[in-house]
Amino acid sequence: MTIEGHPVNLVPLPGLEAYGRDEAHGGDGAGADAGQAGPPGGKADGARDGGWRSRLAGALEFARRQLDGESEVDQFGFDPEFNSRVLMPIARMLYQHWFGVRMRGLAHVPEAGPALVVANHSGTLPVDAVMLQAGLHDEHPTHRNLRLLGADLVYEIPLLAPLARKGGHTRACPANAHVLLRSGELVGVFPEGFKGIGKPFSDRYQLQRFGRGGFAATAIRAGVPIIPCAIVGAEEIYPLLGNARPIAELLGLPYFPITPLFPWLGPVGAVPLPSKWIIEFCPPVPTADYPPGSEDNSAAIADLSGRVRGTIQRKLDGLLSERGPAFG
Repeated sequence: MTIEGHPVNLVPLPGLEAYGRDEAHGGDGAGADAGQAGPPGGKADGARDGGWRSRLAGALEFARRQLDGESEVDQFGFDPEFNSRVLMPIARMLYQHWFGVRMRGLAHVPEAGPALVVANHSGTLPVDAVMLQAGLHDEHPTHRNLRLLGADLVYEIPLLAPLARKGGHTRACPANAHVLLRSGELVGVFPEGFKGIGKPFSDRYQLQRFGRGGFAATAIRAGVPIIPCAIVGAEEIYPLLGNARPIAELLGLPYFPITPLFPWLGPVGAVPLPSKWIIEFCPPVPTADYPPGSEDNSAAIADLSGRVRGTIQRKLDGLLSERGPAFG
């Protein structure tokens, strides 16, 4: 079996047979229980003595499994071991040392079982998504893996697509979200989409339209709680001053950012500014009490979507006042 042209060892996701398959792959594969990757920075049993030979042997064995396609992934391509040993350490450097992220409200995120995390989106590039993942992976009591739903564009970029899949990102569509939630996963979504990360700096921390409330219908259909999440700090990492539309159209992008440093300074201008971050989870919004068929009730969807959006906006306003200046 292959995903993105690479051999993989698929293991089944609970509930997959009953709830469908990944539309992005046309139903290829059986899927897997992503499980929990374990505490960050954890060592293999043979490495607990701190011996460099054991650590080297573990690293070589990990590399061999990756190259031979023996790593276990689910139908969406998520590789918990690769995520914990390769992707999260890179994200952790930004999280801890560059942005100094403060994550709060983790008690509102269940230790196990399905839930839908709904967050604001900003920052020109989706760094906020990776920081949200890193914080839950490292700081949550059970080190939960957040399965993020991403835009189609992510899976059309050759190098980014396989890394995103290995890191637990999945093409956003109702079928994929439903399979993940019914399999007990913690799923993350950014309803603002490109409207959020591509908005001008003058509109920072003002939530854009939450689409048509698809996330609300998804939560009601699966009967899972929605956890509103407010992220402060991402707006300042790449202050968007303008959009070079001709270049964006040429490259097939939703926008081509012009910031104080990019594209003027080339690659240096792509370094994010070290703003101060706060990520806070709000109390869950239950959906289990909605009557059958509510996922098709436009009034119910609009009401639930509006309540979640209002919760996030109020929390953003409060966090901004608390944080003060973005730098220094």
